[in-house]
Amino acid sequence: MEFAPSQPAHQIVVGHECFAQLCRRAKRPYSSVMDAPNPSAIPTAASRAPVHIGAVGMMVRDLDRVTAYYRDVLGLTVQEHTRQAAILGVGGVALLELIHRPDALPDDPREAGLYHTAFLMPTRADLARWILHAAKSRVAFTGASDHDVSEAIYLDDPEGNGIEVYSDRPRQKWRRDGELIFQKTDPLDVDAIIREIDPATAIYPSAPEGLRIGHIHLRVGDVARAEAFYGGALGLDVTRRRTGATFLSSGGYHHHVAVNVWHSNGAGIRNGERTGLDWFTMEINDQPTIDGLKKRLDAARTKIDPIPGGFAATDPWGSSIHFTIAP
Repeated sequence: MEFAPSQPAHQIVVGHECFAQLCRRAKRPYSSVMDAPNPSAIPTAASRAPVHIGAVGMMVRDLDRVTAYYRDVLGLTVQEHTRQAAILGVGGVALLELIHRPDALPDDPREAGLYHTAFLMPTRADLARWILHAAKSRVAFTGASDHDVSEAIYLDDPEGNGIEVYSDRPRQKWRRDGELIFQKTDPLDVDAIIREIDPATAIYPSAPEGLRIGHIHLRVGDVARAEAFYGGALGLDVTRRRTGATFLSSGGYHHHVAVNVWHSNGAGIRNGERTGLDWFTMEINDQPTIDGLKKRLDAARTKIDPIPGGFAATDPWGSSIHFTIAP
């Protein structure tokens, strides 16, 4: 999920000391069943939707520093590390590729690109364990919000790439109005999350194997045009509209892709020499869905390029999307 830059400060600024105090105040009862020493290895329904997010590729200037951040803060496993790139993930599943470009220009939030990558915890208890880990490590946060469908923490990596770490509330509790899904931005009750575990014994040795990228949020230059591409050409369903932003999904999820113009209204084709988003993968569950997608992209006169295991296309602002069959 996301928060608009115009939200009140109490909703978007939460320091590590505040988190540590909240964690110390958390009291039982907690769910001993969910506080198992081995976190959940089962991805959520978001990653079983007909179309869902797979991995994200980003260009970075300081490969070692950014790699260490995702390893130490999020608990991702470094699966491969060379001078040119690093691949990180969980349980043998690659989620993030960092491409080394020491001469790249810094990202510009006024241009199209990445707003944040959202890492979805398998359970609320996994989110609680991660919050305690982050508080102990004195990780700086930029926000914390209750979105009704989910509970989310926000932070930035060392090069300013936005990150969301969140868990979903049960789908049966989501409030729907036809295809639209109610989503809000309220202060987060961290105490309630921490009560899922016993803070005295809970540990976070690494990211749970069920962790996945639940959604990606992009900066674009025009919301209506983005909706026409991601909704019309890619076939995602609009689940929410708000000032300067649209949220789209597959399979009834609250959103797999969000777009906004909060800082980038009117932006043109993004500068490929800047750090930040290089590509992201949309995994597709079956061949008929891929065939339909290709037809819509062709009708939209969007160029399709073959890549290993699938094909690639770019959105109207030059962000590259890799389409592959889900494993």
